[in-house]
Amino acid sequence: QVQLVESGGGLVQAGGSLRLSCAASGNIFRPNTMGWYRQAPGKQRELVAAITSGGSANYADSVKGRFAISRDNAKNMVYLQMNSLKPEDTAVYYCNLGYVIGPPLWGQGTQVTVSS
Repeated sequence: QVQLVESGGGLVQAGGSLRLSCAASGNIFRPNTMGWYRQAPGKQRELVAAITSGGSANYADSVKGRFAISRDNAKNMVYLQMNSLKPEDTAVYYCNLGYVIGPPLWGQGTQVTVSS
């Protein structure tokens, strides 16, 4: 059974930085895509950034140039470096693991709050 555990969320002032980490445990197969999604109150969950096991990354337009996703395949870890944070980045951030076939897996989420 695969588990995804996020860490690194918290409260930060606008303009600050946070680094989220996600540890995947269990039977992890490659190729896969790991990513970060977020959900703000009253809004739908949205993709923030994703990265394939081959290292190809994509980002939501709203975070391009501010966030950077990376992964360590040997450790089954994915990271999200968030810089120049804005109040509108406030949300619960979820780690995601997806394969070509089958449903994606989700972590429990970590709260990120950016104060103005």
